[in-house]
Order: sequence, then structure tokens, then C-alpha cells
Amino acid sequence: MYRSKVAVLRTDATRVVEDYRKLLELVDYQSVIDKNQETLIKLNLSWTKYFPACSSQPWQVEGLVKTLVEDGYAPDKLLSVENKTVVTNPIQGAKNNLWMPVLDKYGLSFTPLTEVEWIVYQFKEKLLKLNDIFPEGIQIPKMYVGKQIIHLPTVKTHGHSTTTGAIKNSFGGLLREVRHYAHKYMHEVLVDLMLMQKELHPNILSVMDGTVCGDGAGPRTMTPHGKNLILASSDSVAIDSIAAKLMGFDPMSIPYLRMCHERGLGVAEFDEIEILGEDIAEINFGFHTKKSLVIWGDQLLRKGALRFLEQIALHSPLVVWAPMASNIYHDWLWYPTVGKSIIRKFAKTEWGKLFEKYKRG
Repeated sequence: MYRSKVAVLRTDATRVVEDYRKLLELVDYQSVIDKNQETLIKLNLSWTKYFPACSSQPWQVEGLVKTLVEDGYAPDKLLSVENKTVVTNPIQGAKNNLWMPVLDKYGLSFTPLTEVEWIVYQFKEKLLKLNDIFPEGIQIPKMYVGKQIIHLPTVKTHGHSTTTGAIKNSFGGLLREVRHYAHKYMHEVLVDLMLMQKELHPNILSVMDGTVCGDGAGPRTMTPHGKNLILASSDSVAIDSIAAKLMGFDPMSIPYLRMCHERGLGVAEFDEIEILGEDIAEINFGFHTKKSLVIWGDQLLRKGALRFLEQIALHSPLVVWAPMASNIYHDWLWYPTVGKSIIRKFAKTEWGKLFEKYKRG
């Protein structure tokens, strides 16, 4: 019986870049990613500001890119990309999260998906919700069609989807900044994104950072925990399921993972996944998903007691209040107070010290 493979390695801040090479070799990444094709590197930006476990880590980016370039992958064929949301700026985020100096070091450029051509793409597969959410057609970046892709998510919880990872990372690439319309049907939309990726990309690889993991009201206002693990797989469902298992969740209890498994889009059953490297059977971080004030309010309007206001509040010109409220809460209130306190504690850890080394160049 075929079993999906997920590589998991334990690491530390003194050797993490080298361990990413070991991780990639363990999952035999060169059999997945064709050296002769252009490769999208889909970074993960959950916040324009840097916050531990929130977005792709600079050592995660370097571990991947350094390995690719040293193994003969041409830098001009490695296309690092990220999109905006109504509350994030990809260019500023790439600077704040220290991706830019890493990409420059290895000769890669960064492409904000706001600056590329988007097209309406007619998917052959029957989608669960996205055709209804976007009846005028689903727009995707034209450059995505036919290209292989590497996802760079982190291990963290999410108030809309319980956990987030490789599958959810495509949410920020395959949908425009109005993708918040999909929050109401998040689990079905994540299944749609797997269906879409299977049709668009000849090869998919996910390289996930669990050196610092996010617990609580993800994907932003979390409590970061150093867990010193890194993961990789060519099965997005399997790697997200293993990340969920590490965090303390039953993968099959999470709707998007169960639905993907049932449709043959990947493997979510723990016993059907082969773990390469670290023995994780007894690991349980004991994480619990919570909802930030912003996500709580969003769900109240979309699915809760205030859903009768959804159209006027979230689908009309009045929607400008929503990103404004998010920025006020996240950037003006939470980050300068609670966030800064967490970052000061993080700065004393091995990973905080490593981030400062990247910051100093």
C-alpha cells in the first residue's frame, strides 16, 4: 500500500540551515522538483510586521534556497512570490521578515503577486464553494499555470481553520486580496484549493518551519513556542496532518483535512503516513486554537448572530471599515503592547538571537 511520506527533523539555531538540506534530502526533493522547470517559491506572509511563528522564517527561506542553488537549480528559475491581503503589504513584509537579504544573497528576486497578470481560469474539477463565491470567475496569477511550486508555511493554529500550513498557504497565492470572502466556508475552500493546485502544478513540495510554533489566536496574535522541528513532504495534506498531530489535534477531526483525505487529495490518517527522521509518536504540544477579536467579529458577521448584516458590512463599499478595524487592533493596539512584550521574551531565546543575526546581516 502506498503511504505518503513526511520528513521531520529536530534542529537548533546553530545548525538549522544545514538541517534544512538534510530534511530536503531525506524527502528526496530532487525527485519532486524538476531542475529544468521554473519553480514558484510561495512564501507565507501572515503579517507585514515580524512576529515569531507568524510568517516564513529567514532561516527557513535560506535553508531551502541555499540547498536549491548549491544543487544546481538556476536562481533565475526560482520565483519567490507572495500576495497582499487587505491588511498586509508584501514588499514591506518581505523586508520586515528579512526575506530580502536572504534572496539577494543567493541571486533570487522577489515578486509581489500584486504586480503580475491575473486571469480568469476555468477549472475542470467541480469545486465545492469557490465558483459560488466568485460567480464572475476565479482569478489566479497567470504565472501559476503549469509551474511547480514549493510552499514555505509555519506550524501554527488559525482561528478560521483550526490549523494552517501548506494547504492554507495556497490561499494567499491563488486568490486575490478579496479572498476574505471565502472565510465563511473556509474548510470547503481549502479543499477547493487542493483541487485547483492538482490541476495547475505538475509538482508540489512543502517545507514547513516548526522551529518556533504558534499557539492560540493564530495566525497573528499567538503565543510562540520554540519546538525545534522542521518538516517537508510532497503531500500537502499529509504534512498539514502531521503538523496538526504535533500540535495536539486529531487530523481527521479537522474538516478540511478529513475532506481532502476522503477525496483522495492527500493522506490525513496518521497511520497511513510514513514518518522519516524523528519519532513523533509521543509528541503533543498541547496547543489550543483561539479566535482573535478580529476573527471573532468576522465570524459573528458571516456565520453568527449578526449575519443579517454580512452583505452591507462585508460586501459593499462600507467594507473599508473592516481592514481599518483590523489594523487598529493588530498594529496599533495588540502589537505595541502584548506583541512587543512577547517579542522581548523571544529575543532572549536561541531563535530570537538568530533572527537578530539575520537583522544585522
